[in-house]
Amino acid sequence: MIRGVYLALGLFFMVLGFVGAFLPVLPTTPFLILAASCFARSSRRLERWLIEHPWFGPMLQEWRLRGAIPRRAKFMALAGMTAGFLLFLTGSEPSPVLTAAVAILMLCGLAYVFSRPS
Repeated sequence: MIRGVYLALGLFFMVLGFVGAFLPVLPTTPFLILAASCFARSSRRLERWLIEHPWFGPMLQEWRLRGAIPRRAKFMALAGMTAGFLLFLTGSEPSPVLTAAVAILMLCGLAYVFSRPS
């Protein structure tokens, strides 16, 4: 039962990661890291396929070896979060408290991403 849950989550995260490769507001790296982690607990075949993928495999291998996030992925995260925050501000009329909370959450995420080795 648990393996099935991990498999479903892995597939879900993998799809989000692949979509994120083409949409600038959706990150790729964290979703593929989560997918690989879920596959490690559910399907060694899918984990191996993802780790050996020509585009995404090197990034996942670097994460596993050194906890590294490629410089390009860091700047894509910055661009995506900036675009997302601007859409949040222009698409709604958030209160100052909500605006501050979202900004702090995004800044914490960016601080973590940029604190990792490249």
